[in-house]
Amino acid sequence: MRVALLAESFLPHMNGVTGSVLQVLKHLQREGHEALVIAARSGDADPDRTASLHGAQEALLRSVPLPSYPQVRVVFARAARLTAILREFRPDVVHLASPFVLGWQGLAAADALHVPVVSVYQTDVVAYARRYGLPRATAVAEAHVARLHRRSTLTLAPSSASIGQLEALGVDRVRRWGRGVDGDRFHPDRRSDAWRARTAGADRIIGYVGRLAPEKQVADLKALTGIDDARLVIVGDGPSRPELERLLPDAVFTGHLGGTELAEAVASFDVFVHPGESETFGQTLQEALASGVPVVATGAGGPLDLVRSSVDGWLYRPGDLVDLRARVSDLLGDDAKRRAFGVAAREGVRDRTWEALCRQLVDHYEDARLLRPIDDALLLRGAIRPDVPAASSSARSWSTYVALGDSITEGLCDASRMPAGNYRGWADRLAQLLAHTTRAPGPFRFANLAVRSRRVRDLVDEQLPRALELRPDLVSILMGANDLVGRTVDVRALAAQVERSVRALRDAGADVLLVTPFLPHRRAARLLARRFAAYNSELRRIARDTGSILLDLESHPAIGEPEMWAADKVHLRSRGHRFLAYRAADVLGVPDAEALSGLDAAFHVDDDPAPSGGWLTRDVLPWLWRRVRGRTAGDGILAKHTAYVDLPTGEGRSRVRAT
Repeated sequence: MRVALLAESFLPHMNGVTGSVLQVLKHLQREGHEALVIAARSGDADPDRTASLHGAQEALLRSVPLPSYPQVRVVFARAARLTAILREFRPDVVHLASPFVLGWQGLAAADALHVPVVSVYQTDVVAYARRYGLPRATAVAEAHVARLHRRSTLTLAPSSASIGQLEALGVDRVRRWGRGVDGDRFHPDRRSDAWRARTAGADRIIGYVGRLAPEKQVADLKALTGIDDARLVIVGDGPSRPELERLLPDAVFTGHLGGTELAEAVASFDVFVHPGESETFGQTLQEALASGVPVVATGAGGPLDLVRSSVDGWLYRPGDLVDLRARVSDLLGDDAKRRAFGVAAREGVRDRTWEALCRQLVDHYEDARLLRPIDDALLLRGAIRPDVPAASSSARSWSTYVALGDSITEGLCDASRMPAGNYRGWADRLAQLLAHTTRAPGPFRFANLAVRSRRVRDLVDEQLPRALELRPDLVSILMGANDLVGRTVDVRALAAQVERSVRALRDAGADVLLVTPFLPHRRAARLLARRFAAYNSELRRIARDTGSILLDLESHPAIGEPEMWAADKVHLRSRGHRFLAYRAADVLGVPDAEALSGLDAAFHVDDDPAPSGGWLTRDVLPWLWRRVRGRTAGDGILAKHTAYVDLPTGEGRSRVRAT
């Protein structure tokens, strides 16, 4: 794979973003991938830079330092310049490390080339702006972060708190990806009595490691002054150091440490403290845990996922500095507890290796490569985009299945091997697949309550009550298209009716297969795209909130191709119904559904009858005439299976009969 990494922060400035990028580069080289780093040019020389890049190419761009923090540089590159760099490298995926300014331009460049983008959320810029007391900048930063990550193919966030923050901003496709820790470098064996004596004499050490800046809230550590036989040791540097040295005159400030020096210092602490409330992850906490040092951290943000309170450290109430002092004093005053917490700390991070985390990252790259064509095929995106189509991870077995819906589920235009005037349809095909794979004793029972032209109100008033009477194991719902093509529609109200129906079925013990409506890939369909996108976004939420099975047909752009559609241009032909049936079988866990689909397509000859007359006279004018008279094509039509029919199962053939 060819990976382009755009790093908002990079060498020679070392921080969490730079450290994680270097670990990713190391893994990519080891696994045979090619990488390009695009970052800010800095005048500082670094003799070890080439070795640190692990074989990656490098494109450095002109930058300017932040006035109050010169170690951090900002790149103002034109999207055209970045597009040219990416076009020459030909990446399979673009990785944005903590994107903000450079990342936004990189996103535009990747979009121009239709390259998938994985954005890694590492810096809570919104919290920083709030901490610096800039309300207007906070709102701007919040809007920018939301736009950037909503445009990304995939966003990776390091903690449950940061995932919640992004989702509250309306960002979809957020996945958890933490940080690895070097368990060999950060190890309890690096504890040094000589370093302790040199740094703090005979005192016990309360240690902090990190950037010295307002957003880290290091000033809160003043609450720890005066603890008997204890010395505060602060490792790191930054713009707040002079002020902190005045505020904490008894503390030891080591400045920046790296490599084995840092590992030795951390392992030599007795307690590690971290007061910052805006940490998206908290890598230094993880390094302390790996070093066998118990941690006291604020109960907000990333530490919530890292520190197991009362097991390997304590989480104190955010902003409660009395509680902070009490938690630190508790550990310093109990040697046995402190040792037990330290052993648990090391054990808890044993499996959080960079190798394991980077393997996960490459898997996310692969998912992004699958998602990008889906995004490009969308007529219009909704608030929640479709995800990578995936087969069920568990094979379930049902004995009764009821299909609810309109003409698509009734099977209109699927006349393959059916008597004149009769239709099969995707749901009937799916029922046969489920029947042949069921492990339940007895016959497989199926009812199809779908009728052409039906709307969501008919689902609620007619089909749902009958489905509840039948007490099925499995119910499919594909409904809403007839409402969405109406003159006016309240999408949220429509989805709310569907949600109530789904919840009623779930409360009755049925599994629900929820299918998203779809449009053909025709220019006229764009007039309805916004409604369908919003409705399908709601269905994704409903499926997630109710534990339903989702068949998201926006993840399968082929359903919109012209060869899937019948001559009337609004229904599926036999090929389309077969496609839909096998995609449903796949998400329901029917074994080898994909292979069976290929065999079916190879051996099946489409025998759809040739339509007579032109499309205007045959399909459009009758529809207009019905609308003028206030009628629908479904008036007077009954569902084809209002009661169960028995279907042959894989264990033997049973007579098809109404029951």
